[in-house]
Amino acid sequence: MFDEAQLSVSAYDTAWMAMVPTPTSSIQDSPFFPQCARWILDNQRSDGSWGLPRRDPSLTKDALSSTLACILALQRWGLGEQQVTKGLRFLDCNSASLTDQKQHVPIGFDIIFPGMIDCAKDLRLNLPFKSTDVDAMLTKRNVELTSGFSRNAEGRRAYLAYVSEGIQHTQDWDMVMKYQRQNGSLFNSPSTTAVAFSHLRDPDCLRYLSAILDKFENAAPTIHPLDIRSRLSVIDTLESLGVARHFTNEIKMLLDQTYQCWLQGDEEIFLNTTTCSMAFRLLRVYGYDVSSEDCFFNSLEGYLKDKTAVLELHKASQIIYPEEPILEELNSWTMNFLKQEFCNDSIYRDQIDESISTKVQDALTFPYHVDLDRLCHMRSIHHYSDIDYTWTLKTSYRCPNIGNKDLLKLAAEDFNFCQSIQQKELKLLGRWIIENKLDKLSFARQKLGYCYFSAAATIYAPELSDARISWTKNGVLTTVVDDFFDVAGSMEELINLVQLLEKGEVDDASIDFCSEEVEILFTAIRGTIREVGDMALAWQGRDVSSHINDIWVETVKSMLKEAEWSKNKWVPTMDEYLQNAGMSFALLPIVLPSVYLVGPKLSEEMVSSAEYKNLYEAMNTCGRLLNDWRGVQRESEQGTVNAVSVLMHEGGRTLDDAMEEVKRLIERETKQLLKLVLLEKENGIPNCCKQLFWNMTKACHLFYMNNDGYTNEEMVGVAKSILDEPIHLSP
Repeated sequence: MFDEAQLSVSAYDTAWMAMVPTPTSSIQDSPFFPQCARWILDNQRSDGSWGLPRRDPSLTKDALSSTLACILALQRWGLGEQQVTKGLRFLDCNSASLTDQKQHVPIGFDIIFPGMIDCAKDLRLNLPFKSTDVDAMLTKRNVELTSGFSRNAEGRRAYLAYVSEGIQHTQDWDMVMKYQRQNGSLFNSPSTTAVAFSHLRDPDCLRYLSAILDKFENAAPTIHPLDIRSRLSVIDTLESLGVARHFTNEIKMLLDQTYQCWLQGDEEIFLNTTTCSMAFRLLRVYGYDVSSEDCFFNSLEGYLKDKTAVLELHKASQIIYPEEPILEELNSWTMNFLKQEFCNDSIYRDQIDESISTKVQDALTFPYHVDLDRLCHMRSIHHYSDIDYTWTLKTSYRCPNIGNKDLLKLAAEDFNFCQSIQQKELKLLGRWIIENKLDKLSFARQKLGYCYFSAAATIYAPELSDARISWTKNGVLTTVVDDFFDVAGSMEELINLVQLLEKGEVDDASIDFCSEEVEILFTAIRGTIREVGDMALAWQGRDVSSHINDIWVETVKSMLKEAEWSKNKWVPTMDEYLQNAGMSFALLPIVLPSVYLVGPKLSEEMVSSAEYKNLYEAMNTCGRLLNDWRGVQRESEQGTVNAVSVLMHEGGRTLDDAMEEVKRLIERETKQLLKLVLLEKENGIPNCCKQLFWNMTKACHLFYMNNDGYTNEEMVGVAKSILDEPIHLSP
């Protein structure tokens, strides 16, 4: 799985290698690579075609192209009369596919296939195609060869060089050779390199072609090498299926190697947009220091508008830090392109494109800052078994490293095992609510499912039960306390609760509650602080209960200030509002205690560092502004101050302008937080701890993606799918 790419053999590329003549005589009547001709003789399909076995019906044009190339190779050397006859019969039976608009079209087909028809005429080979179809193809070829696109002139030149076998004698070979790579190839394509070698006898082309045959014996793949992309695809698959944590050592080794290739400017990465985009995304997500590069618009893939390349570039552009205009531009362009393709239904032609369309829909619906891990894993597992791992360049190919069914089985079993543990935890949490009488508080939203869902969907490893329990209990409590401060508690009760928490650990006999609601809330909060403190002691080897209590004190004090603003109808400045409102949004009591429960030991210096403060302030601001942005109407009706109303009051903005400014601030803080989380600092906060701040921010983005999600029942179905529905694979 982690080895070099296992590539399928390409009959198409092997045929072009078989057509290379020996230069020892002027007649050139023998093949330079006779083993390729022998492979063609031995590997015809029973239906007379050449190409991939078990091909999708939508790949008939590909089969026609490969078959015609093999026929030309045999005809050129006067070999395989029987095979040629069977091949011509296949062309005849499937010629209707040449004009079938529903067929998947290989890259360069409209230039290469008519070019091969011309070659057949030179060889006096009668092809079983209608003259009207041939004339139409030749006309289309001439139009494509003579038309130009000034927007991506370099991409067009690369394209014309890539499809040299369809141009041959009129090709500008000096232009073509500008694309020769260090390994001697042109575009890592055996067919393009073989045609160039036929015309130029370039020794580096020969070096590449000889290396191909040394590795693959008598035949050639359609692209080589593909090792870096193959390994990155395996890592991406492990991530998307939710089993990457089982292969941490292997992933680190491969990414270390990839990073070295990145630093060295390896052609296999930087001359292919798909590979470059995937490398950038995975390296950045795993904490490697990589910068964005504008490597798409003037590329071959850019000219072709390769949907796989555009999709990978779009996903890479989402891993964006502040002040990265290149990624902002690419994100906008790729999003618009993919939306247009999706809306036009142009990527629903066949099973090959169906798999791309599924990935496109996921990428557009759940961008990186919204997609909770377990939601991604669940979708990927469901899609994985339906995907035909066949890719198409000038011909179709497969890479068995990537489409691994054993990984699918592991992922489904892992998902269901984690889910079974989570179901038990959820039952325990339900009993905890009843034992603490939280269900008796009629004013409070009962959001156990939501709170646990945000934990289980991000902190899903079985051994992190303590972190999930802490996250959920504190999430439930902050929701109830927020409702108490917003709608239920009198000012006397609010002050009473704040003062009780400020006292910390006191004798129960000395506690004076002014209402039953205050008693229920205080007792539940104090009990949870003690319980989480005991958990943290086991993980950290030191008592952090006072820190957890301090977090709660700061939270309720900020809530009290908001209540006073509301009572006095006071509108603060935006700076005053954000300084307080981020804390009052009450994410810290959820996240900070859980940070102690995911593994690494955190010193006092770490949790009081500027890095730690920057992490939680960015998270707080994102969460608060998302709530204000989507909940402006609800909070306006309640008379609650929020960021939108503050901006309208402070700067005289319209509602639309204020909403747009809040949206801009959300985007800025999200990018800043992502940078803080992904960039590693020496002796800094461990990544698995920082990830919790990002997990919470992603949950907020998901909850508020389309509406005031935390109060919308649409999320119930999402949570249910993660917590209640096991995955069953088809046999």
